[in-house]
Amino acid sequence: MLQTRPELRVVAEAGDGLQAVQKAKELKPDLIMLDIGLPSLNGLETANRIRFFAPDAVIIFLTANCDKDMEQAALKTGARGYVLKTNAGSELLTAIAGILGGDDFVSSGIAGNSGEADDT
Repeated sequence: MLQTRPELRVVAEAGDGLQAVQKAKELKPDLIMLDIGLPSLNGLETANRIRFFAPDAVIIFLTANCDKDMEQAALKTGARGYVLKTNAGSELLTAIAGILGGDDFVSSGIAGNSGEADDT
């Protein structure tokens, strides 16, 4: 899906949280997509560590976890987006474009959200 957008280029993939932190430290990417349920280091802790090594990277969570509390915890790490895997086909590219443009994004599948993060 990302390859359909010429302005987006995948520079690395990681199999677990520790590897994601290492790749972020080495490559300093503009955008990092994480899942909540990563092996060896969960997505929340991974995001917190990435913030230290690549503070300018924009983080978006792409996950199956639709729990409102988990979404809020993810955004408290400094992530700018939270997209449900079930909605990725219709929301991921829109979310990425908005986030890179300075907006926040929360998947419409999270109870109480219409697609943009609230100001809480």
